[in-house]
Amino acid sequence: MIARKNFLLILLILLLSIFQACASFQSTNQINQNRIDSLLSSDFFNSSQAGISFYDLTENKLLFKRNEKLLFRPASNEKILTTAAGYLFLGENYKFKTSVYHTGEVNDSICNGDIYIVGGFDPDFTSHDLDSIVSEIKHSGIKEISGNIYGDVSAMDFLFWGEGWMWNDDPEPYAAYLTPLTINKNSVQIAYGPGEIGKEAIIELIPKTDFLPIRNSSVTVDTGKTTIRVTRDWINRNNTILVSGNITKTSKRDTISINVFNPAFYFLNLMKESIKQNGISFKGKVDTLTLPQQAKKIFSFERNIEPVITNTNKISDNLSAEMILRALALNPTNKPATAEKGIRFVDSLITLAGLNPKSYRIVDGSGLSNYNLISAELLSEILKYYYFKKPDLFPKLLSSFPISGVDGTLKNRMKESKAFKRVHAKTGTISGVSSLSGYLESKSGHMIAFSILIQNFVGSSAHARSIQDKLCEIIFEMN
Repeated sequence: MIARKNFLLILLILLLSIFQACASFQSTNQINQNRIDSLLSSDFFNSSQAGISFYDLTENKLLFKRNEKLLFRPASNEKILTTAAGYLFLGENYKFKTSVYHTGEVNDSICNGDIYIVGGFDPDFTSHDLDSIVSEIKHSGIKEISGNIYGDVSAMDFLFWGEGWMWNDDPEPYAAYLTPLTINKNSVQIAYGPGEIGKEAIIELIPKTDFLPIRNSSVTVDTGKTTIRVTRDWINRNNTILVSGNITKTSKRDTISINVFNPAFYFLNLMKESIKQNGISFKGKVDTLTLPQQAKKIFSFERNIEPVITNTNKISDNLSAEMILRALALNPTNKPATAEKGIRFVDSLITLAGLNPKSYRIVDGSGLSNYNLISAELLSEILKYYYFKKPDLFPKLLSSFPISGVDGTLKNRMKESKAFKRVHAKTGTISGVSSLSGYLESKSGHMIAFSILIQNFVGSSAHARSIQDKLCEIIFEMN
């Protein structure tokens, strides 16, 4: 009888402990829910909107949602769709290729024909990579080219910008002109510094090239304010670099990056210059032309997709996203690749995630367009799909996102937050739009998929980013 009473007493104490723990858990969650409600009822949202979804992947349950089905301009959160589709449909072993061929016969080190360089949408191709290709031409025994150098850009249509891109984004490097034959992010660096007093500022192009003429009307002054302006004659769609204003003698050397108009010819001109610098004789012209069938391959420069996707998401590289989208559309029997064809693969990803692609509007791969319209629910479902259905690709997508307080576009965010190093997410910013979507590891180790889309505010996005960071910290503590 005493043993029975002791058992009942122990059971009662255990039940009370469980009840108190549940009550405490509910109380904590209610406090955090109140914190979220307070955050989202601030005056900031009198004129702006937020679409939010937080989903606990570990317990397979919804944590919080608000306006999750409303359509928003995603800005660079669009890159989540593009890179997720890239891994899924191109495959983790896909390689971007830039290939060089020749026609005619090579006799006595003379190529009695033309050299062709075929673009394959490699967004990270650089002048250093170009030098590698030229070295391979030289190592193949060619010391003289009797014909011309042609760039094959037939892999893509002639729409050099995405639909809905803003005309006055030119000449910013984030709005690089598109071509399958990319180099140096289709941009040029311009270094500038003071010259002699009364003389022009000293201007240097990086890489050095005669492709971009310089019109320099700047003046180096002894005193006063530096008013130097460096730009490109983008209004007239040409590559003349325009330098104006004053620069003080004590000014430090600085650099600016500007996109290049007609980047395929920029590539070809840099190639011509590299060929001559490597001691290969060439007196022909450079132009674009489709590779003839009888051409013989010399070399292919290859780049794995993983660093391309990582670069796309970490630093929010628009050119990389657009090249991935067109690589998805690249089909030798159905050229040219177009944004529209690439978006069909994104639509297929949306379908696999259980949603209807006709419910959204997607026109580019980078999110630079103001025409894109997607929802927090869509982004959350894509992230859930990768976690539950693609365990082999999930770690790759996860590691491609910036880490809070550590790197990429999140390097300077959440450093003092409890969510420091716990958020792997893609940022997104265009005028009046701020987005943050990705994965969050909670205090208890749960993996959370989330999307926070905020739009229709005026001025800086700093307040919107602060709200996103606070939401991540609150959800971090909820589980």
